Amino acid sequence: MAMASLAVTPLGVVDAAACAQADPFGLGVASGDPGRDGFVLWTRLVGAFAEPLAADAVEVRYELSTDPGFRHIIRAGRGVAYPARAHAVHVEIVGLRAGRAYWYRFHAMGVTSPIGRAATVPDTADRLKIAMTSCQHWEQARFGVYRDIVAAEPDIILQLGDYVYEQSYSDGVKVREFGAPEPRDLDGYRRRHALYKTDPELQAAHRTCPWIVTWDDHEVLNDYAGLANREGLSPSAFAPRRAAAYQAYFEHMPIRPSLWRALSQPRLYRAVDWANLASLSVLDTRQYRSAPPCALPNVARNVRLDSCAEATAPQRTIMGAAQERWLSTRLSRETRPWSLIAQQVFFAPLWLDGTHHVTFSDQWDGYAANRDRLLDELRGPAVRNPVILSGDVHSFWINDLNRADGTPVAAEIVTSALGAASPPTGRFGDVARNNPHVRYHNLQQAGWVLLDIEKTRLTADMRVIADRTDVTSPVISASKFVCQVGDRRMVAA
Repeated sequence: MAMASLAVTPLGVVDAAACAQADPFGLGVASGDPGRDGFVLWTRLVGAFAEPLAADAVEVRYELSTDPGFRHIIRAGRGVAYPARAHAVHVEIVGLRAGRAYWYRFHAMGVTSPIGRAATVPDTADRLKIAMTSCQHWEQARFGVYRDIVAAEPDIILQLGDYVYEQSYSDGVKVREFGAPEPRDLDGYRRRHALYKTDPELQAAHRTCPWIVTWDDHEVLNDYAGLANREGLSPSAFAPRRAAAYQAYFEHMPIRPSLWRALSQPRLYRAVDWANLASLSVLDTRQYRSAPPCALPNVARNVRLDSCAEATAPQRTIMGAAQERWLSTRLSRETRPWSLIAQQVFFAPLWLDGTHHVTFSDQWDGYAANRDRLLDELRGPAVRNPVILSGDVHSFWINDLNRADGTPVAAEIVTSALGAASPPTGRFGDVARNNPHVRYHNLQQAGWVLLDIEKTRLTADMRVIADRTDVTSPVISASKFVCQVGDRRMVAA
């Protein structure tokens, strides 16, 4: 069975004369959101140089096989890719066997796509390997880190936001150019996503295993919060830009269409659990935020807050009420040994001064009451080993998340940028002196985190690239930390 955006339509709407002047699969293929009986498959048809395809609706076929040579094709289907959706294709496959690999490909306009590998979630599991990534700026780095990720053969790749960047930065070395102005409308965001998808290392990583993705701010506009934005535009003026960015994001990501197409508002928070080993709650901490604390109306910028009482106001939320209730229900019903919460921004307190009065507004410090509520949920009787997975700050961190009396509640693992500039010197102040709950931080290097999850322990391997501007640069392990079952904190391996 397959539920697909390749909807069955009368053949009369299909552009039967459409033929490929260039590879229509120039953006590659991808799979995502795996479950016990299926996953979603993705591609997008384009013209030469990743330009939008100059065609009406186009028929697309897909095939699914139990072997990479397609000797045993177990599923095939066809449908239509529409120009109104940028000729993007989402095929939601169901009814497969649990715990096995499958290979897939598409056919359109007389051309066959590259072959991708997907996999279903097993019924039971002793181990899960997650490649955890964040923040990839096209102009600031090559994406050679993905070579190391592919070689590690993870079960899933977890992307925690800033998959694309809308902004170009004048300072620093540019290894390549966007070649276009900052996107502000649907065409602009589609072109930015298409540019990223032309990267060969990124394409290879999408082919190797299923992805689980969530957005942060740069997929729309740096530091936006709900409908507040750094340009101070009114909600009615900013909403069309955000809606265009959201549409382009969904068009280009392997996300199950049943999770967002039928909803009046786009929803990205969801559960992607792994057998009897780990629950994975994927959050959206951008769309539902309260207005930024101690800021002008409609303005959202990541600024230093000094004794901002509004940041701790009890009604403030970074998740929104509906998402908070959803996560609370999941945590209260937890049955797996590991409870993973994947989200975008720095969760632990990050004090920039010794008096613990100065923080950044864009992180959970700007929404401290919501953090306290979640930490209370993580102390619930059903939750045994909670771990927060974060990105955003272009640096590696291991943090203790404690109660006021010092009792450990959870651990936080923060991955650095996969490919983007490091934070400016001194940005976080004297980290060790001001933040005793920080066990490890590496502010200079880019890379990714390999999570190796077993029934009795979770290992985090911080892997760094020597030169982010060189696609062939070696990637090595910089540090490893381990959390044993029942400990609720990471220790150096």
